[in-house]
Order: sequence, then C-alpha cells, then structure tokens
Amino acid sequence: MSLKAKLEAIIYAAETPITLDHIIQLLHESAIAEGATEDEVKSRVRVALEELIDDCAAADRGIEIRQIAGGYRMSTKPEQHDVVRDFAKSLKPPIRLSLPALETLAVIAYKQPVTVPEISEIRGVDSSGVIATLLDRKLITTAGRKAVIGRPILYKSTKEFLLRFGLKDVGELPSMEEFEKLVAESFQSDLPPEANENVVPAESASQAGPVSESSTAVPEIATEALADKTPAGETATEEPIETHASKASD
Repeated sequence: MSLKAKLEAIIYAAETPITLDHIIQLLHESAIAEGATEDEVKSRVRVALEELIDDCAAADRGIEIRQIAGGYRMSTKPEQHDVVRDFAKSLKPPIRLSLPALETLAVIAYKQPVTVPEISEIRGVDSSGVIATLLDRKLITTAGRKAVIGRPILYKSTKEFLLRFGLKDVGELPSMEEFEKLVAESFQSDLPPEANENVVPAESASQAGPVSESSTAVPEIATEALADKTPAGETATEEPIETHASKASD
C-alpha cells in the first residue's frame, strides 16, 4: 500500500483533526520501507499529504481535506452542503443552541477575550446564564481575569468551537464589514419588488458611519456569521439553532 493511501486512511479514520507530527510518527516505518532516509521521512509525508489534498480538490470528489484546529480532517465540500445537511438531520438529534446562546457565542468569538459585563453590554441583556450553557458545551473556556476593579473572568472560544464550526482558526470568521453588507443584501432581497424601490443600498447605508463596537448590531451580524458557518447551515431564528458534530464541512 502506498504512503498516500495509508495517509488517506488515517485522516479518514481520525475522529478529531490529526496533526502533521502525529501523522509522521504513524507513517515513519512505512516511509522508511519505501526507501526514505530518516531525514527524508518528514518531507515525503508532506509531499504525500499535498498530493492527497490536491486529489480530493478535484471537481468529481465530494470530500476534501482541510486544516482545522491545528490538524487535518476529511470533510464534505461546501457545494455538497444541502444534501449532507439533509442526511445529518435524518440521523441522531443534533446539538442545539438557542438564539441567545448563539448570539453570546458570536460576541465571544469576535471580541475574545471578553468579560460577562462586556458581553451583556453589547447584547443589552444579562448573559450570565448563557455563559454557563456554553461552558457546559465546552464551546468557550476561561482566559484568566481582566486587570480592572473586581478582576472579572475573561472568556474565549475553544478548540471544540473550531471543530463544531469547521474553522481552522477564528481568523476564518467573516469580517464584520462583510456581514454588514450580506445582511443588508439579504434584507433587501426578502422584500417585495415594490418595497425595494425605497430601500437604501448597502453601500449608501454604510456611508452613514461604522457600527459602534458596543452597539447591539455586533451580536446581530456576528450571529449571522456563526449561523452561516455551522455544519447544519441553520440561520438565526427564534427556534434553537442546530449544529452537527459530523464530518460535514460548513
């Protein structure tokens, strides 16, 4: 069996993203058996990994290999999102997040590290209870204490958060400016044709000035961003938001 075939099998079987170092450790003997020297093992595994990623990127493949949360993971391609979502929904019930929980998680993802008072100020409501839920789901964790009076606890997103939303890191989240425009365009497209005549274009609306860092627009736009990144692809509604811990990509 070729080195690339073994590499593919390992990544497919891994329940969580597997690091390059772990892969090299597992394939060390195979690389040596194929004629690699000790110094060449790492480079050969890297080449095989790059070739495998390129193979999966072909248009006739339904899966891809992505770098997520510090490792490599096999997942379905975004263009197969709808059929995979329908399949995932037909299986066991997904983990559910309420709109307040998703909104709070979005604020933390974009503003981390952040304290509960800061989150509550942005959302306009007390967020203490929702924080407990997110901690229990292991989507957030503590990040020390802020050096101010009272030394409130700081919170940040976790590796589990990256896994649930299929992200390499939080830098993959869409920018606030991108989602301001997307939300404006989505709102305009939902209106009847006659109403669109009276709607200010997104570009004109943006000229009115940037959204305040502490305004309630932050959780609204951030929630849109996270909802769009969930494997289940649900949008923010009054119903609980569903996320699946499957190998489906966002």
